[in-house]
Amino acid sequence: MLMYYIILGAIALVSWLVSNKLKNKFKHYSKVHLRNGMSGAEIAEKMLADHGIRDVKVISTPGMLTDHYNPANKTVNLSEGVYNQRNASAAAVAAHECGHAVQHATAYEWLTMRSKLVPVVSVTSGMSTWVVFGGIMLGAAAGVGFGYWVAVAGLVMMGFATLFSFITLPVEYDASNRALAWLKNKNMLSQEEYKGSEDALKWAARTYLVAAIGSLATLVYWALQVLGGRD
Repeated sequence: MLMYYIILGAIALVSWLVSNKLKNKFKHYSKVHLRNGMSGAEIAEKMLADHGIRDVKVISTPGMLTDHYNPANKTVNLSEGVYNQRNASAAAVAAHECGHAVQHATAYEWLTMRSKLVPVVSVTSGMSTWVVFGGIMLGAAAGVGFGYWVAVAGLVMMGFATLFSFITLPVEYDASNRALAWLKNKNMLSQEEYKGSEDALKWAARTYLVAAIGSLATLVYWALQVLGGRD
């Protein structure tokens, strides 16, 4: 268990560092005001229109960094700081979330795969560790039958969460690439503004990378505890 806590601590530290860096980046680039004077909401609406997407609404949602695209009701949800602001950070986030809307409209395969996993992960992710731990308590580490299969069931649940986190990577990176390509091709930003948006999105993507690595490390650790006890 000590090694597990060390791994969790290391991952939590890296996650905090990346998250803190991301917040600082967005704070810094929020001071880079757009020469075109467009708000995040206006940029989102223009990107959707330029891609021929007419059935997606751009709405404001409370909180900070709560921005997301909801494929269920086809809404681009922008946090208050993005929806109303007119800076490089707002432009980056708004265009990125619209990138997901474009993925949905074009049936991007990785987004489709992730959407299919959402119902499974929403049920299994919260209980997987407890199921594995319960199986170990029932004798999985010693190779006892019932406990072993309980633990394996927990590993399968955990595996879905890990798979989900890795499928999320191409989805997020692709959305950022679509956003940056549109911002550049349409000359929406100056060179300084574009560099700021690009840097902000790179750090946002790194948060997903850290999460995926952390999920994999946790899965490997528990798999070793369960399967390593078998002769």
